[in-house]
Amino acid sequence: MGQELYISVILPLKLEWEPCYRVTARDADIRTGDRVRVMFANREYLGVVSGTGIMPDTEPSRIKTILAIEREMERILPEEIDLWKRVAEYYLCSLGEVYKAAYPAGKLHQEESRAASVAKTRERMGLKRARMLEIADRRLERLASRKERLNEKLTKARKDSVRKAAEEEIFKTDKEIALTKENITRLSGIEDTGIPAVSDQPRHFPEISLSDAQKEAYRQIQEGFAAGKPVLLHGVTGSGKTEIYIKAAAEAMKTGRNVLYLVPEIALSRQLEERLEKHFRGSLMTFHSSETAAKKRDIAYAVRSSNPEGTGTGPYMVLGTRSSLFLPHHDIGLIIVDEEHDSSYKQDSPAPRYNGRDTALMMFQLENERRKGSCNIILGSATPSLEELYNCHAGRHHLVSLTERYHGSDDSDVEIIDTRAERRKRGMKGSISIKLIEHIRKALSKGEQVLILRSRRAWSTILQCNECGKIQKCPHCNVSLSLHKSENGKDRAVCHHCGWSTPYSGRCSHCGGVLTGLGAGTQKIEDEISALFPDARTSRLDSDSAQSKEEGKRIIREFCNGETDILVGTQIVSKGFDVSRIGLVAVIGADGILGMQDFRADEKAMQLLEQFRGRCGRRDRKGLFIIQTSQPEHPIYRRIAEGNTGEFAEILLSERKAFDFPPYSRAIEISLKDRYADRAQRNVERLAGTIRTALSNTGTGYNLMGPYPPPVDKVAERNIRNITIYLPKDRKLHERKKAIKNAVESFEKENIYTGHISINVDPA
Repeated sequence: MGQELYISVILPLKLEWEPCYRVTARDADIRTGDRVRVMFANREYLGVVSGTGIMPDTEPSRIKTILAIEREMERILPEEIDLWKRVAEYYLCSLGEVYKAAYPAGKLHQEESRAASVAKTRERMGLKRARMLEIADRRLERLASRKERLNEKLTKARKDSVRKAAEEEIFKTDKEIALTKENITRLSGIEDTGIPAVSDQPRHFPEISLSDAQKEAYRQIQEGFAAGKPVLLHGVTGSGKTEIYIKAAAEAMKTGRNVLYLVPEIALSRQLEERLEKHFRGSLMTFHSSETAAKKRDIAYAVRSSNPEGTGTGPYMVLGTRSSLFLPHHDIGLIIVDEEHDSSYKQDSPAPRYNGRDTALMMFQLENERRKGSCNIILGSATPSLEELYNCHAGRHHLVSLTERYHGSDDSDVEIIDTRAERRKRGMKGSISIKLIEHIRKALSKGEQVLILRSRRAWSTILQCNECGKIQKCPHCNVSLSLHKSENGKDRAVCHHCGWSTPYSGRCSHCGGVLTGLGAGTQKIEDEISALFPDARTSRLDSDSAQSKEEGKRIIREFCNGETDILVGTQIVSKGFDVSRIGLVAVIGADGILGMQDFRADEKAMQLLEQFRGRCGRRDRKGLFIIQTSQPEHPIYRRIAEGNTGEFAEILLSERKAFDFPPYSRAIEISLKDRYADRAQRNVERLAGTIRTALSNTGTGYNLMGPYPPPVDKVAERNIRNITIYLPKDRKLHERKKAIKNAVESFEKENIYTGHISINVDPA
């Protein structure tokens, strides 16, 4: 029996421990990061070696032997495993859940297919090389025999002419022998990787022209880098933050370091892609969920294969959403988190429920722990999150302000339209006020473009019966159905939470009465605008109209090229548009933005409205921002009109401090979901008691709220009950977080209740 080695393996499962496996002597060269096939609970899994040479705490006879090492699959980098561990620890989930997020089943299947293809290619190349070597060996034998005959001829030659001819033939034969031997040596040294050679073309990064204000901001950013701190670039909309990102990225890549450029949503990456391609042609890769599996596989391989020493693809820039954090990055020199405040960076389900911005900060810290001062990070926003402002106030992050617009244009004017007053004096046409209609007409007459925001998609957001008054709800969720109209007349009532839909009959499911659609979504707004302005070219951008990557790109491209006069959309249109001809932006149904039952509601509303306001007034145009609302007295609208949102952010921070809400504490939300409402309530109350007991052992100072039902308390046949815990940011924070995790795990185990409870650290 050969010598045995024990290893620990990460499996794509929710396990709070890493299973131990045996490796035989033939595989003694196994290393951390290798992919291995193992059996666990009678199922085969592809795992990752997290440790070698470990001392098992299980009886050796019970330890299984690995099935195989997948040597054709790329090894997981130490940088990846370190990030997984940091994410799992912070977000109170298992390492296996992070591994599954980084390498989902589809990605693993692609890698396995590629590994099989590589193996076949290697075998084919090996056979081909063997045949070529055999041919070369036979040729060498023939040349050796030929030279031997020529030497005999030279020895026996009596005439000078015969001797000279023999010498010339021997010289030619020696050259052929040397070339054949060189060919044999080359063929013998070829490594049959089966991997196509990658380009190593020199990369040229053009110089970026910055304004004086941008140059000063860039100088201050360099000061933050020198201090080893994350930099918050607080730049007003239109100030040219992207040019600063490009310059910082170019400087990092000139030194051979790689760049990760994060954006919150796919739509924003589509707008940036063409712009960045002009500067980083050949180095830019775009990565998000809408890319094909094959392209994502190729990008992962290119990222893993890049080599700053010049033997691979050279330094790269990845432009991507939060999932691009889990690519096999290494030698990262700069991380850019654009629109750092955006809640789209937060993953709500499944675990790990991570925030892309905060995970990027973890990556920054890990890179600098490995190689001190080797990595920098810029977090940019026109409306920074309160968390980032808090970090800057505390001195942890370096604040750089860019208050001057790139083209020197003034902030747009703001007009608030009171829809209650307009309806009383018959100043509304459907969802749109006559005042707004006139402003749109003026903008179009001046050759300007118009951007309209409505936070809800669909035709109607609520369906109510005229007879019994009941709201039509999803049979699987406690939410109203939305009406989606179709050009082919096949309208549908759709649930925006679980996706359930049914053909729309126009009749009440309870009494058969006629249904009326209440509330206008983007689809209805688009139709109303088209009817009011038939000569204008109107389009819509939301998750319905831009379901494919190509369609989304087309809508954005046509608007940016001036081929669309009026664009109606959801929050997608509030981010990243840099179109010089936009003269008017308007929010319809602004009150829906304020309707969230969340202590962050005012902050999010302020950010969204200020971001959207920034879409107009670009270049030398001042622009006009219109808010249609039934609450014109709301302080957020007043602050935006007065242009002092920065002061309002400070007020919100002081309120958070008074109530000990984040960022002055750490919030953890526990969600319990159950098919039966009564069982959900019983169990969540017991769970709250278990958590209270666990936290009481760590001292006082925490605040546990609940249990309580969220605004949408039933989704996909599962009743939801929540508990929210606010933990002080003190020395016991880590201990308390661990106590919460242990309490949940013990509750699940004791009550055989696995799969019903989720933990969400820093809920958005």
